[in-house]
Amino acid sequence: MTATIERGAATAPVASPKAAPSARTPKKSGRFLGSSNGKKVVMAVTGAVMVIFLLSHMAGNLKIVLGKDAFNEYAHALRTMLEPYVPYRAMLTLVEIALVVSVVLHMWAAISLARRARQARPVKYVAKKSQANGYATHIMRFGGITIALFVIWHLLDLTFGVVNPKGFDSTPADRMVAGFDASRWWVTLIYVVAVVMVGLHLRHGIWSGFQTLGWANHTRNRALRPLAGLVAAVLVVGFLIPPLAITFGVIK
Repeated sequence: MTATIERGAATAPVASPKAAPSARTPKKSGRFLGSSNGKKVVMAVTGAVMVIFLLSHMAGNLKIVLGKDAFNEYAHALRTMLEPYVPYRAMLTLVEIALVVSVVLHMWAAISLARRARQARPVKYVAKKSQANGYATHIMRFGGITIALFVIWHLLDLTFGVVNPKGFDSTPADRMVAGFDASRWWVTLIYVVAVVMVGLHLRHGIWSGFQTLGWANHTRNRALRPLAGLVAAVLVVGFLIPPLAITFGVIK
């Protein structure tokens, strides 16, 4: 016997089975440069470019110890690289552009990583950071700002001659000697402070670069840590020899 359904009878709504929530597809991490690891690699690579530049720049500055002629010849050689195949100063301009791009990318990556770290940790930890971590953070943050300001002054003084007593039309050696003359001892003092900040920045930065590029491990740490400190110390001493020698009258 079949059951009949009355036409006017209200039928209870049948609850349709809940649709299973569709599994969300994981969002793409975006381009490599947008990730934290990508930014760390950018910092490591651009940092390496700047270290190579600093080493070559330090070696060039030390030419002043051999005399003004040796320094002027070095400065002239920089401006005439690959002549006559390329125009005067073309290669030096390309090096300067590459350096500026490296500095900009380095600062962009550092600022981006700092912002990302703050967003990931909006509430400060109750426990205080270790003194070593706090020291490194302050050195990298304020050291970078100090270095940037110093580079601007350094270019205006020795490259463009805007604030140099000898002006732009003088020889590079004359500008350097006039720039660090004993009467401008305060310039030498600022230079010393900035170079020491560069050294502290580099010591931590080179070590961080080794870690980012995956070179640091238990067996290599004993060699890489001293290597980072050695490179930083060599650069500091090498950069300080010319200005101190000029200020104290060893180079005239």
